[in-house]
Amino acid sequence: MSAAQLLNPKAESRRRGEALAVNIAAGEGLQQVLASNLGPLGTLKMLVDGAGAIKLTKDGSVLLKEMSIQNPTAVMIARAATAQDDITGDGTTSAVLLIGELLKQANRYISEGLHPRVITDGYELAKTEALKFLEGFKLEKEVERELLLSVARTSLSTKLNSTLAEQLTPALVDAVLAIYQPPAKPDLHMIEIMTMQHRLAADTQLIRGLALDHGPRHPDMPRRVENAFILTLNVSLEYEKSEINSGFYYSSAEQRDKLVESERRFVDDKLRKIVDLKKEVCGDDPKKNFVIINQKGIDPLSLDVLAKNGIMALRRAKRRNMERLQLICGGTAQNSVEDLSADALGWAGLVYEHTLGEEKYTFVEEVKNPKSVTLLIKGPNAHSITQIKDAVRDGLRSILNMIVDKSVVPGAGAFQVACAAHLNSEAFRKTIKGKAKYGVTAFADALLIIPKTLAANAGHDIQDSLAALQDEQTEGNVVGLSLTTGQAMDPVQEGVFDSFRVLRNCIASSSGIASNLLLCDELLKARQMTKSGPPGGGEE
Repeated sequence: MSAAQLLNPKAESRRRGEALAVNIAAGEGLQQVLASNLGPLGTLKMLVDGAGAIKLTKDGSVLLKEMSIQNPTAVMIARAATAQDDITGDGTTSAVLLIGELLKQANRYISEGLHPRVITDGYELAKTEALKFLEGFKLEKEVERELLLSVARTSLSTKLNSTLAEQLTPALVDAVLAIYQPPAKPDLHMIEIMTMQHRLAADTQLIRGLALDHGPRHPDMPRRVENAFILTLNVSLEYEKSEINSGFYYSSAEQRDKLVESERRFVDDKLRKIVDLKKEVCGDDPKKNFVIINQKGIDPLSLDVLAKNGIMALRRAKRRNMERLQLICGGTAQNSVEDLSADALGWAGLVYEHTLGEEKYTFVEEVKNPKSVTLLIKGPNAHSITQIKDAVRDGLRSILNMIVDKSVVPGAGAFQVACAAHLNSEAFRKTIKGKAKYGVTAFADALLIIPKTLAANAGHDIQDSLAALQDEQTEGNVVGLSLTTGQAMDPVQEGVFDSFRVLRNCIASSSGIASNLLLCDELLKARQMTKSGPPGGGEE
């Protein structure tokens, strides 16, 4: 501390107060930006980048990742909230609102002379009690399709309009149930998300199979086959140059023809073995077909041979699709054509090509027991497709959370109202000594920002809605906010559920970040230190 600061302690105190005010203002500012997003009736934000590209979204995670935020405190809050989304898949907007409200409620007491440390002590006690209350408030549930539909609908309706959310919900639930093999938790990577700029968003569909983003490369190959044996290959069916520099010399046209013939014979031997396998499994039955999906290349001469034998062949398939293909159709991927047998083949009831403009897609459907599926997202423009893709990601995570936790929490602000009442109850307040009670009260008041914001975004009077919820809560009912009437309703009966782990993370991270910001009393500019040591190269 400088001599001037020692001589003027009031200036030092004022500067520290200003640092705290900056942090609180940043939290409140970010809260105001995202508040109107919350809930099914939240409004959209328009993001415009430097190139003029426009994105419309109400997903808090997308906003915080792509917004240009200058204030360092706001950046810290945004990173904490997006980390919550990475861990649990949702709750970004709720976390920002809660952090901003915790700072705002603390400011009421700090302005009256209470030290921030006292507030943060109360926050710690309230956070521990809130997490304990959440454990008792959650509803233990078994995995059922109807419950998963409610969970997915609640998540999707906060990102998309209600009609579209209602249409997408069954597709998401059926996709997760298709890959769910109890007791192991579902691997969401087994759900391929594919986009197609075509028709309307309502045409988004679940394919119980695989969609490849290319088609057969020969005009004479069949474009639609039924009852097809699938051979998954990782074998080059084309002439390849050697990996080292080499040369062949010949002195006559006959020698050159022999050289070309010997090079071609190597590929023809592979093709002969594949054709023999096709004849073995299909015979002369016209109702049986044969499809090759190869990770490596197939040259035009090889394609011609396969087409003449009625084989549908796709080349240069992506590796991730090759792995999923085995889970969908069965069979085993072959790295060599030696010892090919019928046991290595998969099966699909229908394989067909779909042409859209200049783009070609191949669909593998009607399989017996798929352990991987494809969600085909359609939309009239890139903006709609991106918006649906972000919402689908959150919806899938919400379903996964329910399956892993085997529990849900009544939504529509029900937990926040019940927890605030519990923290303010006489029974709990008797266990707290001293001024930490003020921090607990501030924490309880901050929780109510969620039902307040839901009411505001639905166009209802905030105080009337909150009073209705608290009156019902006092009578011992578990109630949430009805967005249509602004009055209390039973969220369990209406099928409005929040994710247990999202709420748990939201409470834990929000109180931690808010406490850290309240205990910052000075903003200092840091000097970047090089790896070699302090600037100037001298000793410290």
